Amino acid sequence: MKKYKIIIGSLLVLGLFSCNKQLDLPSDGRISLDQVFSDYNRTRGYLNSCYGYCPAPTIDRASFTDEAEDADDVTAGSKFAAWYSGSVTSTNYAENSADGNPWTTLYQGIYKCNNFIQNIRTATLLVSDEEKAGWVAQAHALRALYYLQLIKRYGGVPIFDQPLGLDHDFSQDKRASFSEVVKFILADCDTALKVPNTQLGFSWNIYDNQFGIMTRAVAYAIMSEAVTYAASPLWSDGTYSWADAAQITGEALRQCLANDYKLFDEVPAGDVAQNAYALYFFTSSNDQRAVDKETIYQAGAQMQIWRDAGLPTNPGMIKAGPCPTQELVDSYEMANGEAPVSGYSDGNHLEPVINAASGYDKNDPYAGRDPRFYASIYYNGAVRNLDQPSGKKVETYAGGAEAQSATNLTHTRTGYYLRKFNNYKSGQNNNADGAIRLFRLAELYLNFAECAYQSAGPDVPVTIDGWSMTAKQAVDAVRARAGMPPFPSGMTRAAFEKKYRNERRVEFAFEGQRFFDVRRWKILGTTDKLVTGMRITKDGSELKYTRFKFSNRASAADKYLLYPIDQDEVNKVIGLTGEDWQNPGWLD
Repeated sequence: MKKYKIIIGSLLVLGLFSCNKQLDLPSDGRISLDQVFSDYNRTRGYLNSCYGYCPAPTIDRASFTDEAEDADDVTAGSKFAAWYSGSVTSTNYAENSADGNPWTTLYQGIYKCNNFIQNIRTATLLVSDEEKAGWVAQAHALRALYYLQLIKRYGGVPIFDQPLGLDHDFSQDKRASFSEVVKFILADCDTALKVPNTQLGFSWNIYDNQFGIMTRAVAYAIMSEAVTYAASPLWSDGTYSWADAAQITGEALRQCLANDYKLFDEVPAGDVAQNAYALYFFTSSNDQRAVDKETIYQAGAQMQIWRDAGLPTNPGMIKAGPCPTQELVDSYEMANGEAPVSGYSDGNHLEPVINAASGYDKNDPYAGRDPRFYASIYYNGAVRNLDQPSGKKVETYAGGAEAQSATNLTHTRTGYYLRKFNNYKSGQNNNADGAIRLFRLAELYLNFAECAYQSAGPDVPVTIDGWSMTAKQAVDAVRARAGMPPFPSGMTRAAFEKKYRNERRVEFAFEGQRFFDVRRWKILGTTDKLVTGMRITKDGSELKYTRFKFSNRASAADKYLLYPIDQDEVNKVIGLTGEDWQNPGWLD
């Protein structure tokens, strides 16, 4: 069998290092891996270099869903214009998507983890077994994280559990199924969690200078998300049932709750934030869990919402960014727990079916809503400066200071602006905005709720080692923090599912979850085909609300269920194996 000595760039750009340990070239400062893993500080430095390959969540992803229409949609050549029009191919996907095409980057991270795991086994350095085991646990958790990010985007991928050598036979590589990769992810997390919960081992705690490190909670969060996806319609192949997933997600939730994770519930002063939900998203999670006990892993950096998704009246803002759609606004329930809109009587979403039991008033559409609505969206009449509640309000009506526009990059496309993550005190000289969390406790509650209602029903307890919770109780915990009433008891599974999916949409708005949720549920063609906005005109003191529709989006086609693999890499694999790894629909 012919051995191919080329390196598939997207798999292991750095693969040569694993088998060539004679790289110590004193003239340019390079050293061998033997030298790296014989020195304490160099070994720690190599572990640190295994971090940083996870794509950071950004608010941009919302504009690739039915959550938002981006203000940059009218800019010629913008990625949003390409996405909405369907002019995205496997060749140009990296330039026209939410986070590029991170196949290569993620496999680079996996390579680094593999290299660390292999070399630390025989490392000759002075370090305690406890600390060494803790390092290995971090590498296993990181590798699991990178594989999770891969399968969320690409589906099944090749599994590599060790560095590839110069003589690696790429013609034998196979693309594992989604569930096979999930099995690998769970095994990696289990390996990490076998290491003792100590400061030098694999801890629940975050110590000095450890912000962003892998912890036990991260491993459990990875397991929770991976198995929830594996049981979902897009990926379910019988390997993981909803009952299996309920046990795994329940254990993850149970362990986090037992180790001092809880939903952020600090009640802010009225001139700081509207509610605990609002405050959470611009509270720093880099506090060693002193105040923020909900965040499990942040991953992304602090954002500048005031600038990149701000109001045109903010000095220094450059664009309105992801503008919330009317569909998202409609999804926020009334404060009494009733949906204001139960559906649409027309195919263009211009004729909402009003739920009479909700108390919704189409002439005063923003009154009496879920508190998360006020924390997440700027609407016409919203108070911008909470320390001046009787001051100037946001004006999105025609002629208003923040009026809706079809062409201006700094004005909303839809009649709404993003408020979530934004501290109203932020500005050019004081950025106090927040960051998106990759994992937080609310997701573990809702992952468990989904698996529990699917397997046992909404009101049937799932029991794990004496701990017990129902799907309804898990959802109700998340709603209670938001100030919303519990779900009714005795709901049918279908009714619970509809309300549950809406709950995820609201709770995780603009956090990147919606993009993947509608895909794993296989409802992309329904949710993302069209979005609408609200045009408001003013006649004296009277306001008239008129819904309007944007052009249909081509990005609701089935091929958008998955990212394409870069076509150059696909062609290499075809040449090596004769197999076409490209995802469906992406043959340019």
